[in-house]
Amino acid sequence: MGDVLAGIHATWEFDGDSVLIRYERGIRTPRLLQSLRERRVPHAALSSVTLTPGRRGTVVLRAVPRPGADPLLEAAAGQLKDGCDPYRLVLPAARETLAEYYADELRTCLGSDASAPADRFLVAAPEAPMQFKAYDGRAGFDGERISFRWFWTGASSEKWKAGDQTFPVTDLCGVEWRSPEGLEGYLRLLPKGAEPVAPASDVLTGAGMRTGTATGVQPVIPRPARADQDPAAVIFGLGYGPVHESLPFAAAVLESVRRKQSAPPAAPLTAAARRDPADIAERIHHLGELHRAGLVTDEEFSAKKAQLLAEL
Repeated sequence: MGDVLAGIHATWEFDGDSVLIRYERGIRTPRLLQSLRERRVPHAALSSVTLTPGRRGTVVLRAVPRPGADPLLEAAAGQLKDGCDPYRLVLPAARETLAEYYADELRTCLGSDASAPADRFLVAAPEAPMQFKAYDGRAGFDGERISFRWFWTGASSEKWKAGDQTFPVTDLCGVEWRSPEGLEGYLRLLPKGAEPVAPASDVLTGAGMRTGTATGVQPVIPRPARADQDPAAVIFGLGYGPVHESLPFAAAVLESVRRKQSAPPAAPLTAAARRDPADIAERIHHLGELHRAGLVTDEEFSAKKAQLLAEL
């Protein structure tokens, strides 16, 4: 396609197999979209495309992502307002015909599995390192570990007793984000084996599924019911943990958890691995002494010597 469609707050550039969405940096653009800057959305990540009337003489072109394709929307869990929807392009009503043309073009690019949930993230997550200031501490993520550093003015006594926390991504099974725009917003990490602290339908795991209860994946570890008492959570407040900082953070952690879970285990060292030549020479010398002493047969000596030389 190779064309560009400019709307309010964003511009869509249509490539052969994806749509590059660039967000405006103006003061009227929602801060979440400004923080995202741009996102490349493969056609394979989309389930449908819609065009609907908007407010005040506008139309809204929206690409609908497949469930499980975008870590940002998975972390948001339906809590984003329409104005912060990264897949929504608002255009003047006078451009409705042009918008309909591009909507039809995109629909022809959707795959046969567009209606099925994605088995992996197809849209890139925000990149680490990143950090944000919550009400009771500062959260940081370097791509491998999440750290919580408590503020004495906001952290509960339970968190102070537990001390500052560091969580390797490999020790987690998911993340839970509650928008700071509602009551009791927080970001909560879910260590492996931890007891769910919310209804099963509300907790996203790294595998894009929901945590279980009585029939869950493994024996559970009791956790505090309240996020302000949980050392694996930071809480939000007025001016603390805003959406444009905490949601990309949650998405980056969720993507990293998913990727670590799906990565193949490192190959163990085998007997054929290269070893120190000096060590091999010493073992062959010792083997020769055993052979000369009659403790090892000619066949055993030859076989073992060949095995040791193969390790070089």
